Amino acid sequence: MNLRSILTCLVLSIAVRAAAADQPNVIVLLTDDQGYPELSAHGNPVLETPHLDALHARSARFTDFHVAPMCTPTRGQLMTGMDAARNGAINVSSGRTLLRAELPTMADHFQAAGYATGIFGKWHLGDNYPFRPEDRGFQETLWFPSSHINSTPDVWDNDYFDDTYRRNGTLTKYEGYCTDVFFTEAIDWMKGKAEAGEPFFTYLPTNAPHSPYWEPTRYREAMEQALEKAEATGKVEVKPAGRRDDLIQFLAMIRNIDDNVGRLEEFLKSSGLFENTIVVFLTDNGSTLGEHYFPAGMRGKKTQLWEGGHRVPCFLRWPGGGIDEGRDIGGLTQVQDLLPTLASLCEIPLSNAEDLDGIDLAPTLRGEAAVSDDRMLVINYSRMPFGFEFASPDAPSVMRRDMAGVLWKRWRLLEDRELYDLDADPMQQTNVIDRYPDIAERMRTRLDQWWDDVKDIANEPQRVIIGHEAENPMMLTACEWLDVFIDQQQQIRRADLKNGWWELEVAEAGEYEFELRRWPRDADLAIRSGLDATPVTDGELLPGLALPISKARMQVGDGPMLRKPVGPGAKGVTFTANLEAGPTRLYTWFDDARKPPIFSHLRRLPSVLPARMPKRRRVRLAAVENRAAASAGACWS
Repeated sequence: MNLRSILTCLVLSIAVRAAAADQPNVIVLLTDDQGYPELSAHGNPVLETPHLDALHARSARFTDFHVAPMCTPTRGQLMTGMDAARNGAINVSSGRTLLRAELPTMADHFQAAGYATGIFGKWHLGDNYPFRPEDRGFQETLWFPSSHINSTPDVWDNDYFDDTYRRNGTLTKYEGYCTDVFFTEAIDWMKGKAEAGEPFFTYLPTNAPHSPYWEPTRYREAMEQALEKAEATGKVEVKPAGRRDDLIQFLAMIRNIDDNVGRLEEFLKSSGLFENTIVVFLTDNGSTLGEHYFPAGMRGKKTQLWEGGHRVPCFLRWPGGGIDEGRDIGGLTQVQDLLPTLASLCEIPLSNAEDLDGIDLAPTLRGEAAVSDDRMLVINYSRMPFGFEFASPDAPSVMRRDMAGVLWKRWRLLEDRELYDLDADPMQQTNVIDRYPDIAERMRTRLDQWWDDVKDIANEPQRVIIGHEAENPMMLTACEWLDVFIDQQQQIRRADLKNGWWELEVAEAGEYEFELRRWPRDADLAIRSGLDATPVTDGELLPGLALPISKARMQVGDGPMLRKPVGPGAKGVTFTANLEAGPTRLYTWFDDARKPPIFSHLRRLPSVLPARMPKRRRVRLAAVENRAAASAGACWS
């Protein structure tokens, strides 16, 4: 190469870097269960959030912004710009958290536009291939599986302090409190990308303040003092009083988040990134505890269709783009709007723009247009299958038309049987559906149109792929049992007697090996063993119930029923099965010497290790490692 060619390459390189520098960086900060009430800028009588308040003061604030009343549907809608009923992620567990693998995510779009993409915290849209964040456009990944730290598929006995998380496909231990770790690692990663001249998209979804309520002692002590002061001056009363300790810990976790937001803001300023970085803050559903002390003028909480279940804060700031003056934006807006809006602000083309349910709010942010008064939103999500020990087509986790809420102006049509006028009745105490039949009918028409569009796909199960080189061996857990709820390590310890099956896709024909376990491998316990209560940094974990398991069974699809005895010291039971490529189901059981068999408390599937396949694929189905039960299979491996 001659000198002229070298100089030409150098000029091109400089030009590309300059163009990249002009692209705004993007940080999306999503907290878990915080809700609208938990900001001092919103009048909270106990909690002080000075750093979030400062962000609020310089942001465009959507004052009528809505998400789903549960976290996974919100997260899927954020990532895809599509309704939960169309993207597959409709519940927090029960085999219905899986975001359709064919849909491009926000990270996919940003990566295609030349951005570095990273996630630091809670994903909750699938723990196995092809649903993990590393499969969905994120180049840098630091995350934990399922709904919370200490969930069924999480590293056993993770307790928010000095935990082990998944970093770029490898289990890695970190020192410190979880929220501090996620912010620290995100800041370090962004610093490196900025120094390399790469624009970045950072997704920072905290697990806090989701339960269990564990937090550093100094935050708890400070919040206890703050609550005592608020109670003494008559500003607040906790009802019922039995929720008082939970509230202290919940608010303490948020105060820690606020301090970390302060660290993030300082980093942006000191690194020169403040002006050209878009920062978005929102929460994933309504508050879990707001109704017990400060509902912020709304009825309802997380998992409910009343306003307090899904109206949340959403702030967006971009000083370099002229969005930092601190103003309120009215009109109905929703989480699906953020993908098209951020893409528009960053001038990123969307390959599937015509499929999105959200709208581009960039003109509204620039003051060029208002949100239309005619806009009507539909909120729907599947409910928790509590009370069901096995899968059922009648379980509430099956989404139905009449589960929905329809929002129009200040009207709320809930489950097609209650109509509320928020202007006259903000606490939604008076059902006026008989008084305003024309309003109800107009909103019902929109609901029917929406349901006709999604009803054929809303409940279509998504399938985890086994036998693929992207994840082999692998672990399946009872979190993916269809329409059965086993999502917490405490359920494994207390041996919730449930059972279900996994919807799977076999990537390649071959012989697979499955290991079924009552306890996860990291617990290193025999199937029949119990477990003492376990002290952790900020509390104690339940003792684990011993179960008299005598036999393990497994069946794949319509294949033969496989049986093996369980010896006194056995930690796992291994089966092999020859599988054809394609869709199938996996069923597992642990039986006790008594009759009837114990419904398995399976949290994780067995190790499905395609034993003698080409490339020797090993699939660990952590489903059999039933972290909780004994009869049907929650396997780990």
